[in-house]
Amino acid sequence: MAKLEEYIPIVGQSIIDDLRLLAKRLEGKVVQHINSTAVGGGVAEILTRAVPLLNELGLNTKWDVIKGGEQFFEVTKKFHNALHGRAEEISQRDFDIFMEASAENIKGVDTYGDIVFVHDPQPIALINKRAENKWLWRCHIDVSNPNQKVWKFLMDFIVKYDSAVFSAPSFSRRLPIRQFLISPSIDPLSDKNKELPQDLIDSVLKKYEIEKDKPIITQISRFDRLKDPVGVIQAYLQVKKYIDCQLILAGGSARDDPEGMQVLAEVKEKASKDKDIHILLLPQNDIEVNALQRGSDVIIQKSIREGFGLTVSEALWKAKPVVASNVGGIPLQIKHKYSGLLCHSIDGAAFAIKQLLNSPAYARKLGENGRENIRNNFLLTRHLKEYMLLFLSLYHPEDVVQL
Repeated sequence: MAKLEEYIPIVGQSIIDDLRLLAKRLEGKVVQHINSTAVGGGVAEILTRAVPLLNELGLNTKWDVIKGGEQFFEVTKKFHNALHGRAEEISQRDFDIFMEASAENIKGVDTYGDIVFVHDPQPIALINKRAENKWLWRCHIDVSNPNQKVWKFLMDFIVKYDSAVFSAPSFSRRLPIRQFLISPSIDPLSDKNKELPQDLIDSVLKKYEIEKDKPIITQISRFDRLKDPVGVIQAYLQVKKYIDCQLILAGGSARDDPEGMQVLAEVKEKASKDKDIHILLLPQNDIEVNALQRGSDVIIQKSIREGFGLTVSEALWKAKPVVASNVGGIPLQIKHKYSGLLCHSIDGAAFAIKQLLNSPAYARKLGENGRENIRNNFLLTRHLKEYMLLFLSLYHPEDVVQL
């Protein structure tokens, strides 16, 4: 795990000094993060990197994970899809299953923090055991057009929190509590994002029998219908009519996402007749994900809905040209035709990929611009600063700093 001083060459000494100053003002406070899984997905990934650094700063930071069975996670996945605006049949039994599991977690999870920081809907009902401590609810998903039945159910809990945190302005909702905008971030020194030697990149490509003799298009994401891996294959097939290329679809699954293996099977069936489509299930192998991105010519993220899309930040940090859907938090990361290309359809994605493969100099410039945007706006050090300002705002509401 990287130490704070290792970030100085990337972000500058003054940024690290600011972090230490803020942490000093929170001395003695215990911050307790609670989410639904310790591995898999963006929330766990951010907490894995953020919690040790906050502790190094002197802020007593803990991380606890709720429990839930298969039925509970099937329901929360339906909630997740419904909050993103996807059609889902939500029954009273689903709400009952959610509340039964929540009751067990209310009994079993000790909410000991001075600040209890709850992430996403799965643990949201823990607010019902609120004591004298401060409570924050962090929504990592796009709830700009939610299923109203699910949203009204969650609102009964949200209103009991001190503040809510969203990832993008368009995600916020009318609430009777304070709201903050804090975008997610990537850690430039993590295994997934650090610089790699070329021989390591080559060895990973060789391991998966990926040749370098033709352009490589890659999407890194969970096997999730909202990431539209089948749409990626369709876009690739359009490109291949004009440019001999290959496609990598690589990713893992999360404990709280029971649909993953079913979607993986659908993708494999769609790709079965094309030897240039490489479907890779990578269980938490961040070095290999890093190598695959660095070995690619174009990165795509063709999500139908997206909470934020940190895979875009990861690709841009590596100065790769990115084609991504104009959804969720992706437009915050990509300015169209300056730091990447945004698309709205399968045809649009295919056109953008062809443009980048046919114009290497243009592709390279987009990647360079994208890297600087990530350096300035989406690195972990900025995230830590905004979290600590948020924590301070709970104790100084009259002096709220607009994040």
